[in-house]
Amino acid sequence: MNKLLCSIAGASMIFGSATANEIPNYVPAPENLQARQEFADNGFGIFLHWGIYSMFAQGEWYLNYDNITAEEYAKAASGFYPANFDAAKWVSAIKESGAKYITFTTRHHDGFSMWHTGQSDYNIVDATPFKRDILKELAQECEKQGIKLHLYYSHIDWTRPDYPSGRTGLNTGRDTTLRNWDSYYGFMNRQLTELLTDYGKIGAIWFDGKWDHDADSVPFDWQLPEQYALIHRLQPQCLIGNNHHETPYEGEDIQIFERDLPGENTAGLSGQAISRLPLETCQTMNGMWGYKIKDQNYKSTPELISYLVKAAGMGANLLLNIGPQPNGELPATALARLKEIGQWMNKYGETFYATTAGDFEAQEWGTSTRKGNRLFLHVLSPAGSEIVVPTAAKVKKAVSYDNRTPVKFKKRKEGGVVIELPEIPEGTVDYIIELETSAK
Repeated sequence: MNKLLCSIAGASMIFGSATANEIPNYVPAPENLQARQEFADNGFGIFLHWGIYSMFAQGEWYLNYDNITAEEYAKAASGFYPANFDAAKWVSAIKESGAKYITFTTRHHDGFSMWHTGQSDYNIVDATPFKRDILKELAQECEKQGIKLHLYYSHIDWTRPDYPSGRTGLNTGRDTTLRNWDSYYGFMNRQLTELLTDYGKIGAIWFDGKWDHDADSVPFDWQLPEQYALIHRLQPQCLIGNNHHETPYEGEDIQIFERDLPGENTAGLSGQAISRLPLETCQTMNGMWGYKIKDQNYKSTPELISYLVKAAGMGANLLLNIGPQPNGELPATALARLKEIGQWMNKYGETFYATTAGDFEAQEWGTSTRKGNRLFLHVLSPAGSEIVVPTAAKVKKAVSYDNRTPVKFKKRKEGGVVIELPEIPEGTVDYIIELETSAK
């Protein structure tokens, strides 16, 4: 069983009630299947929500929430000059964290394009004094430093009159009775063609916004199959994910969860069945996706590492978000978190990268990841002097990952083993015990 199938099996075991959507017509190309495996092995990516909304420092939904007209909002473009933007510094800091890919917002719901699109003047080159194609610079630097580039693309546009209005962006000053789906659909597909033609090899297209029409009395036809086919025709290896909060549709290559681990629904955006596709959960480093000046409530490094490990224990990637500042810099606190995560990854990456979901669902003490006949126990919240490990595999040996010293264990009649915990140094974020087991 290959690594991806092992991860699938682990997820199916943990979430037994979940069923995968059948995809009878879409046949992924061999290079797409390889890209799926690489994606699953990579485990960790950085999300970058950046656009002219950073100028207002109120988050990426500012145009919608504060009832500003699109005309007034668009004036921010004439003052958008991120003088400190340096793609090399961005990519270097992200690479140092141990992240293997970047997902960049090319066009969010406000309709502003962060590349030199030929489909609208409302873009980073034509509408701002900066006059530089940020996406081009980022793509070139990602290729140079060996980081995969994924592209976020919104299905919504709160500014264009041809976008058929849904339940958001209704107070931006545009006539919400106007709609021309053929025009808007053609516009999107021409933009997607640019992105997949002019910016090198793209790892994934990350769609968002289908939920804008989830309250329609008559189901809205987004014509996704044709759009997905266009993407796979232009770049067969390019993965497609859609943040629609539902079980994947035909033509999608990864399944996305927003602000929750697979199988959880604390944020009210998940709860969908777990598919057999590679999994990814996206989460914010602080509270917002886009830059918000008052939001300094950053999660601690131990919290972030714990979330990374828990995602891996479920066979899922973590896409961790940063909202860059309007001056083009990544926030200092975010950079500090990246560096500290990277230090952990340098030491423990073997227990994270190219692993599959653990043998059992998360326990109160932590979770597990597997690599061949090695089962890594990630003890995140030790309580007492021992832990119960409900693995069905036969345990042959147990050692502390850090110093390779033996760890005592005993078999349980009801299955699994009881591990006698060594003394764990104070301040340890994740104490890892490696078990040598029979092949899973």
